[in-house]
Amino acid sequence: MKIHEYQAKQILARFGVQVPRGELAETPDEARAAAEHLGGTVVVKAQIHAGGRGKAGGVKLAASPDEAERLAREMLGKKLITAQTGPEGRLVRRLLVEEGLAVEREFYLGAVLDRATARPAFIASSEGGVEIEAVAAEHPEKILNEAVDPAVGFQAFQARKLAFGLGLRAEQVNEAAKFLANLYRAFEATDASLAEINPLVTTRDNRVLALDAKMNFDDNALYRHPEIRELRDLNEEDPLEIKASDFKLNYIRLDGSVGCMVNGAGLAMATMDIIQYAGGRPANFLDVGGGANEEQVRHGFEIILSDSHVKAVLINIFGGIMRCDIVASGVVAAVKALGTKAPVVVRLEGTNVELGQKILRESGLNFTVANGMKDAAEKVVALARKN
Repeated sequence: MKIHEYQAKQILARFGVQVPRGELAETPDEARAAAEHLGGTVVVKAQIHAGGRGKAGGVKLAASPDEAERLAREMLGKKLITAQTGPEGRLVRRLLVEEGLAVEREFYLGAVLDRATARPAFIASSEGGVEIEAVAAEHPEKILNEAVDPAVGFQAFQARKLAFGLGLRAEQVNEAAKFLANLYRAFEATDASLAEINPLVTTRDNRVLALDAKMNFDDNALYRHPEIRELRDLNEEDPLEIKASDFKLNYIRLDGSVGCMVNGAGLAMATMDIIQYAGGRPANFLDVGGGANEEQVRHGFEIILSDSHVKAVLINIFGGIMRCDIVASGVVAAVKALGTKAPVVVRLEGTNVELGQKILRESGLNFTVANGMKDAAEKVVALARKN
């Protein structure tokens, strides 16, 4: 789950992470009032779930309350298009108005889960305020990586090692070490999957602050954090992904023409790969998981077909816990209810596969039963091109 910058900073501040003074504004008048409270120069920042806001005009400097109000009028209610939003952009509904700081240097800092070591890790760089992926590709020597043993936690010597590695002055190292320790506490205590500070800044009076903040959370741990779950902003999410989550299904929208229903993330990736190998492009994939019932399958199929870009559907199910006859019955019910004309290719293997195929063939509907994944991919791509 993602949250807004202002929400991330509120969480981090509770753990002692230093952040600039700021106020939320949902109207131009509120932006003006916030600038008056904060005094002097302020920064007006659009709050959307996407990076690259500064380059897209979503982060602007205001030298006075009047200017803050004017900028708010220009930004609120408008769509902000960044490299991460795609051409459709995101509607700006709220702003974060923050105090201006005398920034001395900018750095990158991120607490992440390192899958290679199965441990939390800090990623840091002296190159802040830019895309860390570009730094890693062009200047890998500027990336610091410090793994954390979860049995003993983040140690003080590791914090000092990172601080000195970033080239901080001696009088800034202690402040940076406290910042790192508090950030790790916030990361661990909230079951975050990412706590990214870009940029982390030092000021001329030797303070260390999170000028920007991004936090993502493990969905599977949200039951332990109802206060974080309440921060979810449905306006920032794809409506079909929201609908899928209501039925405990995983749905991802893509940009092709072949809708995909699978069970299991590994099979989903293999299915998308083989569709592209056959010359097509997946429009989405929907993972019904290992134990879905007929109703979930039916709703999943409805969600796939709600995407107007879908020209054909591939159902690729390996029946282990998930029985093939349950999948077939759910798909038949969905097609009858929706009256869809989109061609459907089905590849079933595993538990009750013969019964599942029989249900499809005897349904009287236009299903194409495939023999293996390669055959299924070739058939669905051909049908998508015709439709």
